[in-house]
Amino acid sequence: MTTLVDSKQQINEQEAAFIDVLEGRRSVRKYDSSYVIPEEEIRELLATATKAPSSSNMQPWRFLVVTDAELKQKLLPIAWNQQQVVEASAIVIVMADLEMYERAEDIYSSAAAAGYMTEEIKNTMITNSTNLYKGLPVERLKEIVVFDTGLVAMQLMLAARAKGYDSVPMGGYDRDAVRAMFSIPDRYLPTLMLPIGKAAAPGHPTTRLAVEDITFFNGM
Repeated sequence: MTTLVDSKQQINEQEAAFIDVLEGRRSVRKYDSSYVIPEEEIRELLATATKAPSSSNMQPWRFLVVTDAELKQKLLPIAWNQQQVVEASAIVIVMADLEMYERAEDIYSSAAAAGYMTEEIKNTMITNSTNLYKGLPVERLKEIVVFDTGLVAMQLMLAARAKGYDSVPMGGYDRDAVRAMFSIPDRYLPTLMLPIGKAAAPGHPTTRLAVEDITFFNGM
């Protein structure tokens, strides 16, 4: 029989493990180039990451995973010669789908089939979400999907850390060159490049601004 003390201890242990993952994440730029993350494990990491929230559950994130050594070499100048692009086991290019509303029927039909909503609500959500996002100004739509891809990228970094891997979010690369290299359609907006692998050297610790300096309660 589980007691209140046991439950509190379990919660404390879970919290401690989560904090360890958070505090253990570093931006690592040197990787063991001989280490290969199995494709199935990469898929598991991505599946965990996609538990992230998104606007209307539209899940606008798309992933282009680069593991081929020759392709990583071609990415090197595109990423301004940052060696982690070559050394990391996998490079995940996180993209935002500007036409994510086209998957609304798939998303809400799946939710209805799982018993999470009625058929009536499903049909309403499909119509409303499609009309809403399809009718937004392009710049506003970009704001939404880029924000959501930031959420999934953070989850991916934490999922990787929990499995003993490291990563580094990269905004410094030539997006147009990436588009050209992989023939990425205009509907997909590359947001960040995320190397993942086994660290060959630890990421250096950094400091953060004090909460007191950046937080306002009930007004500014």
